[in-house]
Amino acid sequence: MDGGGSIHLQARRLTAAGAELRDEVVAEEVAVALVYNGISHAVMMATPCDLEDFARGFTLTEHLVESPSEIYDIEVEDRRAQFGGRGIEVQLRIANQRMAALQERRRSLAGRTGCGLCGVDSLDAALRPVPATRATAKVSHAAITRAMAALPGEQRINRLNGATHAAGWAAANGTLLAVREDVGRHNALDKLAGALAGRDRGGDGGFVVVTSRCSYEMVQKAAAIDAAAIAAVSAPTSLAIETAEQAGLALVAFVRDNRLTVYAHGERIEA
Repeated sequence: MDGGGSIHLQARRLTAAGAELRDEVVAEEVAVALVYNGISHAVMMATPCDLEDFARGFTLTEHLVESPSEIYDIEVEDRRAQFGGRGIEVQLRIANQRMAALQERRRSLAGRTGCGLCGVDSLDAALRPVPATRATAKVSHAAITRAMAALPGEQRINRLNGATHAAGWAAANGTLLAVREDVGRHNALDKLAGALAGRDRGGDGGFVVVTSRCSYEMVQKAAAIDAAAIAAVSAPTSLAIETAEQAGLALVAFVRDNRLTVYAHGERIEA
């Protein structure tokens, strides 16, 4: 099951001229449970589209498996009729050795929109070391500007509801190769990671562009998919900058109107 990401409803608008009923399009947000080998591991609030990509990407960027080949099967089960229109389960079957490791560190997660660390039960878990990106190429200012300029045109869901973030993967020249959307910025990046698994990424020098601020978790997920850089339309956090430095990932923010600000690994960004 994959929904369109938006629903239609009526809303009452009040203006100086009076009140009127209007047809509105709003973003869908539902509870999505990720179930591994029959055991529920995480419940995230997400837009119900590209859920196989979401599950695959979450599994990879959270290092629940080491490679896509250790994910044997993904099945999306719509349970919304049972839970008041809000519940979807994604059943994943992963390698037994990875499942054993997952059970050792299993915790209960309750995701919220825009919150990537909900349910983490210790500071060590929250601030675990981030593996370095394997990308070595530099990224040009022109390529980042090109990719960010192209991103709005690929935001099909956001054009309808105005409420979803996007994450895109760009080749070294700035050509967008894949884009995914979600009400949660972390979810959009996980969906992108899942979409990229096992496909041609355009060689070394590929990078991530996002329509949001750049937090620690966004850097962690970009490094997990071996991006050369992450470029955000809005601001970074201090921990995002620190993490990008540790991960060897260039961090660029405030990418607007042919301008950008480089916060980490400036030597990786060409003017």
